[in-house]
Amino acid sequence: MSGQRFVQRGLYFDELVEGAIYAHSPGRTVTEADNVLFTTLTMNTQSLHLDAAWAADTEFGERLVNSMFTLSTLVGLSVAQLTQGTIVANLGFSAVRFPAPVRLGDTLYAETLVLSKRLSSSRPGQGVVEFAHTMRNATGSVVAEATRQALMLVSPEARDGHTEA
Repeated sequence: MSGQRFVQRGLYFDELVEGAIYAHSPGRTVTEADNVLFTTLTMNTQSLHLDAAWAADTEFGERLVNSMFTLSTLVGLSVAQLTQGTIVANLGFSAVRFPAPVRLGDTLYAETLVLSKRLSSSRPGQGVVEFAHTMRNATGSVVAEATRQALMLVSPEARDGHTEA
């Protein structure tokens, strides 16, 4: 028995590869409870998310999943692989799109492209990364896209000068 301990974490700034696509797993199947809880917690009383009878008469014919739940899940699916314990802060979103609706029971999958990265000029040991997140349902239709800027930690080794950021 080695006594080694491994802690799950995301990637540090210097470990992220510009131009690489990171596929996240597992996927996430959206339930009715997810949609109703998120919608009511956030005070979004839109009938399209809560009222099955009303939604049946729309062009969709049924309730749709709250798009803010979709966005949160899109980013959330990337956390374990990319930013768990290595992010300083989200700086913003420059683009968010929902090209197709998410329906109750859909299973969602996400991937992230690292668009760019640069060391921070004002915050030593940190860097700015631009992520392009894409979410698809089980049939492969893109249901959400978001471009996000985040402030990330540089690894302790790179901060100490043992590797290059």
